[in-house]
Amino acid sequence: MAFSLAAVERFFKVLGDDNRLRILQVLGTGERSVSEILDQTRLPQTLASFHLRILREAGVLTAERRGPFIYYRLAERSLLNLLEACAKYAETLTDPKAGPEFHWPPWGQMCRMMGQRRR
Repeated sequence: MAFSLAAVERFFKVLGDDNRLRILQVLGTGERSVSEILDQTRLPQTLASFHLRILREAGVLTAERRGPFIYYRLAERSLLNLLEACAKYAETLTDPKAGPEFHWPPWGQMCRMMGQRRR
């Protein structure tokens, strides 16, 4: 399967924020006004507006103004299927806290290791 690494990276960067995921979760049940999004996510208005703009500019959401209100909806409903698949896959991954804890080597040893790599 061939895919653009840059496009996938950009897409996951857009989705890689818990506030944006919470907004998407709210919009997964249908179109919502900004005030409904604020009520359901408990985000401050400025923070929600920031994340809504990012999602809209990325093409994940569409917005429609009706009078004084702006309504948002998912641009593509199939995004919910992708998010559900990602959640199921993520649940199968090993809990990073369960494995052995990583410790950086002492600074002197790190410098020696890096010096050997340059040769």
